[in-house]
Amino acid sequence: MKPQTSALPIAIIGAGPVGLAAAAHLLLRGQQPLILESAASIAANLASYRQVRLFSPWRYNLDQAAVSLLTASGWQQPDPESLPTAGEMIDHYLQPLARLPAIAASLHLQHRVIAVSRQSCDKVKTKGREDAAFVLRVATPEGERDYLASAIIDASGTWSQPNPLGANGIPAIGEEQYAAHISYGMPDILGTQRQRFAGKRVLVVGTGHSAAGNLLALAQLAEQVPGTTLLWAIRGNHVAKVFGGGSADGLPARGQLGARLKALKDTGQLSLYRNFRIRQLQSGEHGITVIGDMHQGETPVLSDIDEIIASTGARPDLSLSRELRLRHDPWLESTEALAPLIDPNEHSCGTVRPHGHRELAHPEPGYYSVGAKSYGRAPNFLMATGYEQVRSVVAALTGDLAAADEVQLSLPQTGICSTQPVYELPEKEEPAACCGGAAPAGANACCALDATEKAKGNAGCGCSTQSETPAMPTLSKPEASKPKCCS
Repeated sequence: MKPQTSALPIAIIGAGPVGLAAAAHLLLRGQQPLILESAASIAANLASYRQVRLFSPWRYNLDQAAVSLLTASGWQQPDPESLPTAGEMIDHYLQPLARLPAIAASLHLQHRVIAVSRQSCDKVKTKGREDAAFVLRVATPEGERDYLASAIIDASGTWSQPNPLGANGIPAIGEEQYAAHISYGMPDILGTQRQRFAGKRVLVVGTGHSAAGNLLALAQLAEQVPGTTLLWAIRGNHVAKVFGGGSADGLPARGQLGARLKALKDTGQLSLYRNFRIRQLQSGEHGITVIGDMHQGETPVLSDIDEIIASTGARPDLSLSRELRLRHDPWLESTEALAPLIDPNEHSCGTVRPHGHRELAHPEPGYYSVGAKSYGRAPNFLMATGYEQVRSVVAALTGDLAAADEVQLSLPQTGICSTQPVYELPEKEEPAACCGGAAPAGANACCALDATEKAKGNAGCGCSTQSETPAMPTLSKPEASKPKCCS
């Protein structure tokens, strides 16, 4: 930090788990954070699905700097191996952290950052740029105002910017018209949103863990309320991404999630539609008609849909940093140097290369996006990764480059990506040699980058995405379950 800006606070955008962890690291290094949160409470993204039990245990969801501050205040750490719900993580960890006097004094709720720039410098001006303070234009309950900061850690996440239903990345025709019947993310199906889905014909779209959680909640609701019907549409041909690694998964709860979902399909409680790429929604005789793109000469159609849940991922909001000199990957919208390590087009393996301030840096010195936002549209982010990011970034911002460069990351064997599929592999496909199923001896070494590969900028790991299955099911009919003797 330059002398003329060093007296200013370091601004943190977002008071979620990663943003509050960044604040804890700054405080332990004697720095004053300025935490700006758009919502009326902390961790608003987590709160939107507080009923959901996470598949990673407490030990992967706690930041060590935050734990250090909390422990000094008399806080008792939860059982490291137990699985918290999102709500429990807020109530038992994040709220106590936010209430610590040093953090509470720096926290500004209902302060939405709407633009970031440099003082007296637009994006074009170079002279004097690095010496200028950052300016954050913030919408507050009292009106707009500007805050100055010496650096910015953007931990605003992506959850509040869900991807649309349309398979081409833009909303499906009619998506806005039927918005009252579309939920994004993970609605509280068994709680506050129960009446919305009970007894209804519900379509879930997506292949991530959010889709799996929604389907399992709907299945439980169907047991309680007759007439609740589950339909599942996926854009591709493989559901192994959701079914996951079963008992071989390094996160057992994640493996169990996939196994339970597979059981629903196998018992016929769930109708699965593959290769269904939504193009349009329109009014039908008894509800919404969902129309997909033509595939193999057929136009898939699902009729009489009452409610739709879009579990189609999220994307970052890049608009607020338009006046900064940033470099994003052109398709992932992640920090550019991070993209080769996380690109879901290339990575289905179970490890991620540890990364820190160098991979997260932009041409604009002093600005870092961290957490889910740093991954852009890539869906394979894990909380522990964000904690290590902010530890490294804060060390770099405070001049401790030795600590900043000593990046380490301890993850479960199957890591932050999708596990190598155990279910429904194509008949002739062999599992990847290194990154799937039960970890072979030396798996960490197999998946790690050596110095030569690092110099080349390769992502390593030797994994590849699954090949397509030649035989495709009829799109307009649900997939028939195989008899048990044939599975």
